[in-house]
Amino acid sequence: MQQSIRINIGNNDLILETGKLALQADGAVTVQLGETVVFVAAVAANKPQAGKDFFPLQVDYREKASASGKFPGGYFKREGRPTEKEILTARMIDRPIRPLFPVGYFCEVQVMSILLSADLENDSDILAINGASAALTLSDIPWNGPLGAVRVGRINKQFVVNPTHSQMLDSDLDLIYVGNETDMVMIEGCAQELSEDEVMSAVDFAQGFVKQIVAAQKQLAQQAGVTKRQVALRIVPPALQAKANTVAGPKILAALATQGKQARITAIAAVYQELLAAAQAEDPKVEEGIVKMAFDAIQYEQIRKYVLANNRRPDGRALDQLRTISSEVSVLPRPHGSALFARGETQALAIVTLGSLADTQELDTYTGGTPEKRFMLHYNFPPFSTGETGRIAGPGRREIGHGALAERSLEMVLPTPEKWPYTTRITSEIMSSNGSTSMATVCAGCMALMDAGVPIKAPVAGISIGLITEPGNRQKGVLITDILGSEDHFGDMDFKVAGTRQGITGFQVDLKIQGLTLELTRQAFAQAKVARAQILDIMAKTLAAPRPELSKYAPRMETLRIPPDKIGLLIGPGGKTIKKITEETGCKIDIEDDGSVFVFSTNPDGMARAKEIIEGMAAEIEVGKIYRGKVVTIKEFGAFVEVLPGKDGLVHISELADFRVRQVEDVCKMGEEIWVKCIGVDEKGRVKLSRKAALAEKDASAAEKK
Repeated sequence: MQQSIRINIGNNDLILETGKLALQADGAVTVQLGETVVFVAAVAANKPQAGKDFFPLQVDYREKASASGKFPGGYFKREGRPTEKEILTARMIDRPIRPLFPVGYFCEVQVMSILLSADLENDSDILAINGASAALTLSDIPWNGPLGAVRVGRINKQFVVNPTHSQMLDSDLDLIYVGNETDMVMIEGCAQELSEDEVMSAVDFAQGFVKQIVAAQKQLAQQAGVTKRQVALRIVPPALQAKANTVAGPKILAALATQGKQARITAIAAVYQELLAAAQAEDPKVEEGIVKMAFDAIQYEQIRKYVLANNRRPDGRALDQLRTISSEVSVLPRPHGSALFARGETQALAIVTLGSLADTQELDTYTGGTPEKRFMLHYNFPPFSTGETGRIAGPGRREIGHGALAERSLEMVLPTPEKWPYTTRITSEIMSSNGSTSMATVCAGCMALMDAGVPIKAPVAGISIGLITEPGNRQKGVLITDILGSEDHFGDMDFKVAGTRQGITGFQVDLKIQGLTLELTRQAFAQAKVARAQILDIMAKTLAAPRPELSKYAPRMETLRIPPDKIGLLIGPGGKTIKKITEETGCKIDIEDDGSVFVFSTNPDGMARAKEIIEGMAAEIEVGKIYRGKVVTIKEFGAFVEVLPGKDGLVHISELADFRVRQVEDVCKMGEEIWVKCIGVDEKGRVKLSRKAALAEKDASAAEKK
């Protein structure tokens, strides 16, 4: 049965519709805002795959070029591998819905989102999150939703819900908020150094709209008469869990407290092997996956009990204590900027490269927004960083997501394109990983930018805050600063915050529980602020501000202005002129539509020559001015001399010298450079030059100096 519901959110209506498309899917909806429409379908297998000890949830989001009336690029004219925006949107859908599935539910679930229509103003990511929630809510798949999602901007210090792309140009906040009726489930975004209180005010503002979206989905589900399917959850048999508690329980805490990640892994593995041997001795047919689940349950419980009872962590740190931090800059001789940042066993090497506007990344903006990127941060997480072997391929979804978080956190402090027309790229190479490599990337990336001489507004640091709650009581828990990998894995939250001393620039919160109270959210922001200040103090001891000069290997940039009507002359037919200049000078030259010309070069002489040529092409020949020109044509009546690029004039034979000249070649030859003075321009624009007048004036000037 076809049903729809309309929810007024700000100045627009959010429309949910079901029962029209994909009737064989377990749940399917379309979500519309303005003229942007996203379709979402959810399907779950009826039985889990044998031997699986994890939840196989697959979330996919794809944009169709036809949604905005365009053809896909490339030879095949068909959409191919997912773009970065598609991957980031899929992750944005995945993170809030994943913790709401039942523990022990291992049936494969697919949530697929497709952009069907795009008005180039209302972005599709918020629609896809709401659509995923609605599709799961309207299906019989066991899921503890629904959720609501909104974007919040801040324009002239006023919050705006679901702002358009045009409005976001004036916003100092981009907050994506996902929640249930009472709690936050996921947030991510960036801000232009907003305070913790200002960001929390935006969170409070968003929660009111989320309640409306959640209520609308519940109303739709009630109208549809949804009944959730009964499934057998995969749980550890009580006898096996009791065995695990007896065998591994007394030893696991000591293993977890082992100093050093690899030593700790070895100690934990030894306890696990002892448990596995005991379980197999009792039941040779026991599944190893079930034994692993029992072992994880022990670690989960023991870590929580220890932290809550002692207000300390297994590695001996206090709840708010940072690991040992070190940093250094200029660690590599040739790159334009580099930095190494280490926090405990987590180590990030960041490298900065400066380029011209020709290095800007062009984007397929089917949903609208900025069509290019002049700042990029690429995060790489090789297998050796965890002491393991693994598949060596291109960046995965996790790498793209972590890079995007660090990128937006640092982008907030970059100078404006008018002040900094370089294209800037940071690559973060994770050399060692034991928790919060994305925040280490923020710290290393910031120091590499300063090492490269990029005039950032202020240094940025990042930190991750974790949460440990009491088993069976999610309302009681403690926040922990600078989490290890094991604390992330067995904890309830990874609350990443980056910013300056002035305020927040980037944030992302991932939960393993089904919601975080707004009060705990407020406390996490406050705890992150304290830790961020400590890290900034340590970073300042290595490098407190951007270097005053660029690296000698970085391209220098000069900005010139030419009249817009001269752009065609500078480019030349088929780019012939600009190509000739770049070949002659070795410079990169970028031209904007307003007549701005950016010249990039590592060679001062090449830079000077390029500027001379460009300024000459933009200039007009002035009467009374002396020029050094090149003879380009010789006739019986005189010589044509090019005094500016592409501009010449006639030196009549009578103006070549202060004596009678019989032949032009007696005074000048083809290709020779001579001094000439402009003595007039006729009504047809023809330039009259005089070598005789130029030499007389120069001789008189020399005599005066004597």
